[in-house]
Amino acid sequence: MIGAGGLQGLAAFVQAVEAGSFTAAADRLGVSKSAVGKAIARLEQRLGVKLLNRTTRRLRLTAEGESFHQSCLRALSELEEAQALLASRRRVPSGRARIDMPVSFGRVCVAPMLLDLSRRYPELSLEITFTDRRVDLVEEGIDLAVRMGRLDDSTGLVARRLYTQRSAICAAPSYLKRQGRPRTLDDLERHSCINYGRENFLTTWQAIDESGNVRSFAPRGRLVLGHGEAILDAVLQGHGIAFLPTWLIAEHLRRKSLRLVFPDVLDNLAVHALWLKARDLAPKIRVVVDELVRQFAPTPLWDRI
Repeated sequence: MIGAGGLQGLAAFVQAVEAGSFTAAADRLGVSKSAVGKAIARLEQRLGVKLLNRTTRRLRLTAEGESFHQSCLRALSELEEAQALLASRRRVPSGRARIDMPVSFGRVCVAPMLLDLSRRYPELSLEITFTDRRVDLVEEGIDLAVRMGRLDDSTGLVARRLYTQRSAICAAPSYLKRQGRPRTLDDLERHSCINYGRENFLTTWQAIDESGNVRSFAPRGRLVLGHGEAILDAVLQGHGIAFLPTWLIAEHLRRKSLRLVFPDVLDNLAVHALWLKARDLAPKIRVVVDELVRQFAPTPLWDRI
């Protein structure tokens, strides 16, 4: 364990290396030259290695000192970030936060959380947009985005995993009464399947087959709709079978207006909060991230089925 003296030794060592002399390091730290020398000597004694070779003109790192210097830089950087984070949490969230999220998921699952947050922080203004395309946070001036799926364009961004979406194959009782319940995944070929699709992309369904393995497939469907809530409407009206997320169907399962065709409810899509990388995260963004994490973890309400 490193005590306060140990941290002073680390600071003295790093400053001596960066400044090139004990004298310059002492000026930066606001202490005497001898205090710097003693702090580094105690550090070397505690570690049992020589960190610096000192001549009348300059300081030279030993091999062990070079490695330790890099470790110190990382450690001090993490301490500074931790201090900045605590400081940001002490400040009152205020100002305008621009937040973007997927249309259906955002409206059903995220917006209610943020409306409640807005009520608790009257100095916080929220500007929420809903879109299923991948926004560019920098170009479009977005402070935080909720994103589902891959993070293949997250350079310069911080990503915080909120939860993993779960989905299941379901149908209305009226459809199952009329067409019968599929017994195997292959039976779906003879049923009316409703797919989510847009821009020549079809959602992949997942289920556990007869051998107990997770199987991914894209069944042929007579109906292809580009909106999750439209698919839900079609399923409720008895038009066919669909693969839908639990956040969209949980209430209908409770009311028994929908039935699971197969008992499996599988994880199928990661959901993250994304924001621009910064040393000191603004309180208006920090409070939103903290609220989302609190509400989604460990299990959101709709997945307690």
